[in-house]
Amino acid sequence: MEEEKIQKFIQDYFKNRGLKLPEELQQSSTNTVSSPVSQFDPDVVRQILAFSQFQDGPARYQDEYARLRSWTYTSLDLYRHELLRVLYPVFIHCFMDLVAKGHIQEARTFFNSFREDHEMMHLRDLQKLEGVLSPSHLEEMEFAHSLRQSKVNIKICQYSYELLLQFLHKSQSTTMLGIINEHINFQVSPGQPSSITDDAEAVTLMGGSQESANQINQKEIHWGLLEDSLEERLEKVGGMALDSERAEGETKEGEGDENKKKSIEGGKQGASIKKQKKDKAVSATMKSARPEATPVPTAPRVKPELTLPVIPTEVEQSILEDLRNRVQLSSAALPSVSFYTFINTHNGLNCSSISHDGSLVAGGFSDSSLKVWDMAKIGQQSVGSDLQGENGTASSEQVAGSNGGKRPYTLFQGHSGPVYSATFNPLGDFILSSSADSTIRLWSTNLNANLVCYKGHNYPVWDVQFSPVGHYFASASHDRTARIWSMDRIQPLRIMAGHLSDVDCVQWHSNCNYIATGSSDKTVRLWDVQSGECVRIFIGHRSMILSLAMSPDGRYMASGDEDGSIMMWDLSTGRCVTPLMGHTSCVWTLAFSGEGSLLASGSADCTVKLWDITASTKLPKAEEKSGSASRLRSLKTLPTKSTPVYSLRFSRRNLLFAAGVLSKSV
Repeated sequence: MEEEKIQKFIQDYFKNRGLKLPEELQQSSTNTVSSPVSQFDPDVVRQILAFSQFQDGPARYQDEYARLRSWTYTSLDLYRHELLRVLYPVFIHCFMDLVAKGHIQEARTFFNSFREDHEMMHLRDLQKLEGVLSPSHLEEMEFAHSLRQSKVNIKICQYSYELLLQFLHKSQSTTMLGIINEHINFQVSPGQPSSITDDAEAVTLMGGSQESANQINQKEIHWGLLEDSLEERLEKVGGMALDSERAEGETKEGEGDENKKKSIEGGKQGASIKKQKKDKAVSATMKSARPEATPVPTAPRVKPELTLPVIPTEVEQSILEDLRNRVQLSSAALPSVSFYTFINTHNGLNCSSISHDGSLVAGGFSDSSLKVWDMAKIGQQSVGSDLQGENGTASSEQVAGSNGGKRPYTLFQGHSGPVYSATFNPLGDFILSSSADSTIRLWSTNLNANLVCYKGHNYPVWDVQFSPVGHYFASASHDRTARIWSMDRIQPLRIMAGHLSDVDCVQWHSNCNYIATGSSDKTVRLWDVQSGECVRIFIGHRSMILSLAMSPDGRYMASGDEDGSIMMWDLSTGRCVTPLMGHTSCVWTLAFSGEGSLLASGSADCTVKLWDITASTKLPKAEEKSGSASRLRSLKTLPTKSTPVYSLRFSRRNLLFAAGVLSKSV
C-alpha cells in the first residue's frame, strides 16, 4: 500500500513539472512485483510519505501562517512594524493558493480566521476576494488575476530581513518561504528600520508594471504656469503698484486730518474710509510678505498645448482686482471660512459644488435633479429648511406656493439617473453635471436651461471638472477611462485609458496641459492633454483615491483616499513629498489657497483641516528624524456639529468656502 502511494506521488511529481517519467518507473506501473520503490531505504520511504502528505494537506497553510503571524506580533517593537508589512501579501496568496488547488472549504476557514487583522487597511480588497469561490474565479476576476501575476514591493531594513529569513528556515516554513519568494520583492536598506509614518509608501502592490511605471516617471513634464497668465501680469505690475501705494501712503498721512473731518461729517463715508485703510494694511502686509516668499511663486513659464478661450476685458479686470486684493495666508494668518449646510435632504444629496466667487452653490441629488442656490437671494427667504448659510435659510419646495410660486433655488432636470458631480466654470455662467446615466450635461445659469448633453462614456460618470480657463472639461467614469471634452463638441477630444479600475476623480493642472486622475486601483496618474499619454504614475495609497488638488504654481499635487490619508506629490519626480495624517474617514475634497501656502481638506469625519504646505514641502528631513513631524503640519482642525464635508473652494481673494449635508446618523 505504501509503495503504491509513493509510486503515485512520484508519478504526479514528474507529471506536474512536465518531466518525463524514467523507464524503470514506467515499467513498475504495470508490474508492481518488481517495483524499484521496494529497493528504497525505509527511512527514505518514510520521508517521501511524510513529504507527500505535507504536500497534499491544506492544513499547512493555516499552521505556517499562524506561526508566522504569532512570531511577527511578538517581535521587538523596533522591527515589528516592518515585519507586519509581510503578513497581508502572504495572507492573500495563501488564500488564493488554497482556492486554486480546490480546497474551497479550507480556504474560507483560513480567510475568516485571519481577515480581522487586515480589515482596517485593506477592507475593500478583502470584500472583493470574498467573492472568490472557485479556481475559475481567480482567472475571471481581474483583481484576483492581477494579484496572482504581481509582485509586492516591500521596503525593509537589513536586520528585519535577516530575522525573517532566519525564522522561516528555522521553523521549516517551506510554504510561506515559497510564497514570499514568488510574490514579494524586498527592497532591503542598510541601517535602522524606517519610521512608522513611512508605512504608506513602504508597501506597493504593483505587478510587472513596476518597471514600466519607473520608465513612465522618467518622462519630461513642464509643471510651470502659462505664459502671459493673469498671475504673471500681476507680478509685473506688482513693483509699480507697490511704489504707487507707498507714495499714496505718504500723501494720505499729510491728509489725515481732512479724512477725519470727512468721517465725522458722514458716518457711511467714514466707515468706507476705515475699510479702505484696513484693506491697505492687509495689502501692505501681503506685499511685504511676498519678497520673503520669492522662491515659491517663481515657477517656470510654459506654452499652452490647447487653444485657450479669450477672456473678456471686463472679466479680466475683475479677476485682476480680486488677485490684487488677495489676502496673504500663512500659518499665522489662517483664512476665514464660510460653510453652507444642506439640511432636510433625506439622504438624497450626492455632491455639491461652489462657484469661484462663492455666489452660487449647486447640489446633485439621487432623484436625478441638479439644484443651484444664489447666495445673494438666500437671505430673502423667511421660512424653510433646504440650504442653510451664514446669512440665513432658504425655503424648500414645501413653501413654494406661499412665495408666489417661486422656489429658493433653480431646478435643473434632464438626467435619468443620480447626479454624482457638478462643477462651475470660472465665470459662473455655466455648470456641468455628470450622472449614473453615463452622460454629462451643460447648463446655463443665466438662461436656466440645458444646452448640451455629452454622450461618450458607457457607464456612470463619477466626476467632471472644468479647466481653470473654462471651455474645456474632463470626466472620470466607471468604464476606467478619463475623457477630455470641449463645450463646442459633443464627442470627446481625448480618451485616457490605463487605470485597472474605476476612475473616481479628475483634476486639471494649473497650466491646462495635464490632467490628474485618481482611481480605485489605488494609483494616481498624470496625463498629457495633447498626446493623451500617461506621463506619471503615483503609487503609495492603500485605498481608492477620492479627491485631488493641484498647487497654484503647478509643482505639487495632493490626493486624498478612502482611509483618510492625504499624500503630497512632487510632479517633476513622481515621488511622495510627505503624507499628511489626521483624518479618520474618507477625504472627499481638497483645495489649495490662492498663493499655495495652505491646503484645506474636507472629510466624512465632519472636519475641515488646514495644513501648512510650505513646512510640509521644505522639511522632508525632519520627517525622517521625528515620526510625528507630519502631524505637526496640521495648523487647525475646524469641526462641524454633524456635517460631513462634501466640497471646498478658495475664492480668488482667499476666502474659504465649504459645503456639506447635515447627517444625524454621524
